[in-house]
Amino acid sequence: MKSQFIYLFLFSLMATTSMGVFAQAEEKTITLEDIFKNRKFASKGVYGIHSMKDGNYFCQLKNDSLNVYEYATGNYDRTVVTARQLVPAGDTVPISLQGFEFSDDETKLLIPTDEEPIYRRSSRAFYYVYDLKDNKLMPLSKNGKQRLATFSPDGSKVAFVRDNNLFITNIPSCAPDPASCTESQVTTDGKVNEVINGATDWVYEEEFEFSQAFSWSPDGNTIAYYRFDETKVKEYQLTYYGELYPEQYKYKYPKAGEDNSVVGIFFYDLKNKKTTQVDIGKETDIYIPRIKWTTDPSTLALYRMNRHQNKLELLLADVGTGGSKVIYSEENRYYIEINDFWYFFKDNERFLLTSEKDGFRHLYLYKTDGTLVCQVTRGPWEVNNVYGVDERNGLIYYASTERSPLETDVYRIEPDGMNKQRLSIHPGSNSAEFSNNFRWYIGRWSDVNTPPYWAVYNSTGKEVRVLQDNSKLIATMKEYHFSKAEFFNFKTSDGIDLNGVMIKPPDFDPEKKYPVLFTIYGGPGSQTVLNSWGTISSWNQLWARHGIIVVSVDNRGTGGRGEAFKKCTYLQLGKYETQDQIEAAKYLGTFAYVDKSRMGMWGWSFGGYLTLSSLTRGADYFSFGIAVAPVTNWKYYDNIYTERFMRTPKENNEGYETNSPVNHASEFKGKLLLICGMADDNVHPQNSYDMVTALVAANKTFESQFYPNSNHGIYSGKNTTFHLYTRMTDFILKNL
Repeated sequence: MKSQFIYLFLFSLMATTSMGVFAQAEEKTITLEDIFKNRKFASKGVYGIHSMKDGNYFCQLKNDSLNVYEYATGNYDRTVVTARQLVPAGDTVPISLQGFEFSDDETKLLIPTDEEPIYRRSSRAFYYVYDLKDNKLMPLSKNGKQRLATFSPDGSKVAFVRDNNLFITNIPSCAPDPASCTESQVTTDGKVNEVINGATDWVYEEEFEFSQAFSWSPDGNTIAYYRFDETKVKEYQLTYYGELYPEQYKYKYPKAGEDNSVVGIFFYDLKNKKTTQVDIGKETDIYIPRIKWTTDPSTLALYRMNRHQNKLELLLADVGTGGSKVIYSEENRYYIEINDFWYFFKDNERFLLTSEKDGFRHLYLYKTDGTLVCQVTRGPWEVNNVYGVDERNGLIYYASTERSPLETDVYRIEPDGMNKQRLSIHPGSNSAEFSNNFRWYIGRWSDVNTPPYWAVYNSTGKEVRVLQDNSKLIATMKEYHFSKAEFFNFKTSDGIDLNGVMIKPPDFDPEKKYPVLFTIYGGPGSQTVLNSWGTISSWNQLWARHGIIVVSVDNRGTGGRGEAFKKCTYLQLGKYETQDQIEAAKYLGTFAYVDKSRMGMWGWSFGGYLTLSSLTRGADYFSFGIAVAPVTNWKYYDNIYTERFMRTPKENNEGYETNSPVNHASEFKGKLLLICGMADDNVHPQNSYDMVTALVAANKTFESQFYPNSNHGIYSGKNTTFHLYTRMTDFILKNL
């Protein structure tokens, strides 16, 4: 569900960059067509940059060609390949060039075509290999679409998944005739809804946020891969409409308290074609949320986590025997979150990881025998990203909230915690993407009222050249008189400090009374109150032009403020979040210019859940709401996410029942629009259906909008997104 906040943020960002405002008669107006089709308010960015191996050049797709440019000057260096060169043998039409992966030696490309999505992070496609030396294009396989195709370190092979099994194609065997390609099958027991090799099951993909479940060893002689046995996982069924008889789609989805896949980790030795199982312990009801090769090709590192997700162990496994040993262990009274950063130094004697063990997420340096070397960063702030380690110069590059929980800066520091340097200058949201040699990075800066500014910087943070300043959009915003966002802070009746942000109507008159619309998410570790572009969207500007004050408040349980603030909602997901939104409504209701009888809220996913909870348990304060794709009972959501915060329904039945909006439907007395996609594989429509049943049973009047064949993003189908936002726009203007 944390990842659903990412989705919501992207949708909010889309709204920010593409939505404008209706205006008064003397000002320019925009239409919903301008918002979604003409993209008049779209910000421009710098995307698809791939650092070349030497770190001084990068490549980027430009129209129909893949070109190389110099970081320092931006000068064109060469063209790697053009679309015109990508014509398969026996054909006259080139394949599409929309994505690519280089081999490590940069002599070959992997190019996916005809991609089709599976779930949020997964897809299948026809892959082609293009040899840059011979200018030859060859299909990776002619036996059906592939998934997760990845070069071996020497570029001579490609591993991929098809039909839940792992395969390897030997590239030299494809010359001179692609029809002669040798394709070997590593696993044979893969079967839909039973066994998956080399790819994740649904819940790992969604909650541990990865789909590729295999990895080449540094020397290319071994592949480590996951095997998921999901035979005991219960199925969920979705219905797709459009034909004479609807299609029934079944997949494995483990709800809270239900059986998970039994996970195994295996080594496949390419030389002797031998498979060895890794010893991950006798307990099978566990998680293996990450695997990673150390710099030693005979040693794999892996994380092992218990079902409650409050104990994390780092194991090293031997390729030859499959034997393993624990070198790091951590326990937490609440839960431990997994992220992608753990780094093994080239000497294979030290590693870095992040932990919240001192109450804030920080970097720690350990020896591979488990001995702590030092805590690299410390303070009442969070390390929220790690960009990489420059071993040559002894530097770690990372991002943190040291200046403010509402802001992010780019830093560098030595592994012993000395000589910390902040590289970013401007207050707001800063991020970086470094070149392979760490001499350069592409920096992105924005604040709540300023669209993204992109530039090339050197490793000391000095700006080298501007890539995109969005000056055109800034001028357009001035032309349309966007309201400025204002941050605020208040103390609840429990003495909790909460952060908020608001925009007021451009013709704001403190003598008048205005309705308030909350736009929220509120889920664990998330933040919507940020000094960053996208915090206030152009859709929000629309409401301001219609005389509505728009507000967002980060409740307890959200991120950026340390473990105690984030994890206090443990076992009571939704309780304190709802209380804090009610406190925000009460606080704003004390302002003379706020009409406290007209307070509304809207949110998506967890935000939809929090909207329903606030409209029921806080019905005296919120009279209006739109809940999109909401959870309505945590028993219906997946077990990795839900049990992390609630444990199982058997262990915490009261927490589940008390915090379900379904059980508070009789308290609702406002206006509600309930929206869901009827093919939502993530937050099942079952949640919305049960809420409808409960509201009907309580004889409550409400409105609903259901979208057949649409998933959690509600963008599947012709005109769906446009219709959705038109529907919500009409409902807000009519009812708030």
